[in-house]
Amino acid sequence: MDFTSAETTHWIAAPFTAVQFDDAFWSPRIQVNRERTLPIEYRQCKQTGRIDAFRLDWMPGVEPVPHIFWDSDVAKWLEAACYSLASHPDAILRAQVEEVIALIIGAQQADGYLNVHFTVVEPEKRWTNLRDAHELYCAGHLMEAAVAHFRTTRERHFLDCLCRYADYIAVVFGAEPGQKRGYCGHEEIELALIKLYHATGEARYLNLSRYFVDERGRQPFYFDLEALARGEQPGDFWARNYEYCQALVHVREQAHIAGHAVRAMYLYCAMAELAGEVPDAELRAACERIWDDLCGTKMYLTGGIGPPARNEGFTVPYDLPNDSAYAETCAAIGLVFWSHRLLQWECDARYADVMERALYNGVLSGVALDGETFFYENPLASRGTHHRQPWFGCACCPTNIVRLLASLGQYVYSQRGDELAVHLYAAGTLRGSLAGGNPFTLTQRTYYPWDGVVTLTLDLEAPTALTLRVHIPGWCRHYTLLLSGAGAPIEYVMERGYAVIKRTWQPGDTLVLQLDMPVERMVAHPAVQHDQGRVALQRGPLVYCLEGVDHAESVSQLALPAQAPLCASFQPDLLGGVVVITGEAAAPNPTDWASTLYRRQPDAGTHRVPLRAIPYYAWDNRAAGEMAVWLVQCE
Repeated sequence: MDFTSAETTHWIAAPFTAVQFDDAFWSPRIQVNRERTLPIEYRQCKQTGRIDAFRLDWMPGVEPVPHIFWDSDVAKWLEAACYSLASHPDAILRAQVEEVIALIIGAQQADGYLNVHFTVVEPEKRWTNLRDAHELYCAGHLMEAAVAHFRTTRERHFLDCLCRYADYIAVVFGAEPGQKRGYCGHEEIELALIKLYHATGEARYLNLSRYFVDERGRQPFYFDLEALARGEQPGDFWARNYEYCQALVHVREQAHIAGHAVRAMYLYCAMAELAGEVPDAELRAACERIWDDLCGTKMYLTGGIGPPARNEGFTVPYDLPNDSAYAETCAAIGLVFWSHRLLQWECDARYADVMERALYNGVLSGVALDGETFFYENPLASRGTHHRQPWFGCACCPTNIVRLLASLGQYVYSQRGDELAVHLYAAGTLRGSLAGGNPFTLTQRTYYPWDGVVTLTLDLEAPTALTLRVHIPGWCRHYTLLLSGAGAPIEYVMERGYAVIKRTWQPGDTLVLQLDMPVERMVAHPAVQHDQGRVALQRGPLVYCLEGVDHAESVSQLALPAQAPLCASFQPDLLGGVVVITGEAAAPNPTDWASTLYRRQPDAGTHRVPLRAIPYYAWDNRAAGEMAVWLVQCE
């Protein structure tokens, strides 16, 4: 598949359909996602009434009442199902997809409007509360589903339906006389319209996206005007100000990340894409400022973002509590989306590093190993009461993670003319064509993230000049690059954290990358009060944690001696096969504290106990118990 052109100046992500996994780590997860999670989510959407709500036969007094964001749950399941069908045809799933699409198309109104709640429950309130009502958010997710269906099937019926809706929205909203100068309280449509533009080539969808981005934060605030029109006082808004929805100041003036984390990620995805498409230096500069603020002061070690439940978002710099961390799964997924879009500007390892960190830790923790239960919140410490759930009233996280895993291949590689970039490491193949139409196959072989050896083999029809950019993860302090058979290091230069190899490649040339992967003790910035005097364990891209099921003592009371040796070993029968970290921890002597609440420090002793740490993503898949990522460090 040719997914670039000689004229392309920025990077283009490889389509997930061009990537085939044959990977010990990711292939089982993708299979579970396809065979278990997708069917479970379809049943949940059926049983809870989400799918059948598109029949528009709801009557007052009947429960459940179609919710304002139900459309988005169905849309994300549809998107995931279409991704799955693209790589694994399935007659049953295809029939389910077409059944749901037929219901959605049948629910579209004569003017193009398409929203269950505001068609059958509160039709008189259409477009009256953009701040809270999620109409444009739902429209965006339906657009993404329609694009996924079109790219999988090349059939236009669903795409045409959502083009009609987008065209209607473009009539309602804008800066012309008689239009509403509004924008959604929950961003999403902005990035969806760019996908619609790419699928159709219609510039009006790109322009509409830019309108929604540029209108945000202008004064007078549209949310104030619409509140007054509803007979409400703008000051009664529960979040107090529009920082919650990234609308307190114009997006081009934003310097700090604030507000609801998922909303922020979706907005910044659109800003990143617009900055590259238009191009727009101001939007790009804003993205970079906000990115630096997030990664420098407000991101968990796991790639989770958004510490408090009260706003599902951000607070002040370095406020990163562990046991109360909200760190919504959707927010980590949004961070993957944003990082990936920023990565297409230029191959810069800071974006690839964060994408990898979030993916392996804050995202994967959101779904159980069996694919059947989910985390909404992802704390970094637990007293044993936090567990994954089969479903949620607000089911954004389960439906988000299923679509990410179904399209995982698009995050691994990018191409720009005769340049290929490798961002993530996973065994499998990439098939494509170079700028001149010459076909190639790039094959990865690796046991990453358990092992740091990666081989990259280029299959070409003839000797070919091309540039290969290989991501050197920020967690890696020592690495080697060799050309297999030559037995000597290959010539390369480092650019923004990528090893850049420019040469004429022979058919079958194999590059061997060796990433040293020791166990590392990580510390947080001194301003993170919750982690002062504590360390966390990391090996390669994986953050580790202690679980109560592995320890006789309370894990919250264990301390890690500064000089205690730590060993890593692969355990094939544990949690689907994981590398565990073992060593010794210090535990308080329980006899020293019998009937005593306080005592002098010299009178309190400790003893050594075995320590066993597992990857954070795999916690809460066994017996219930405590969990901790950050451990007190002692002498």
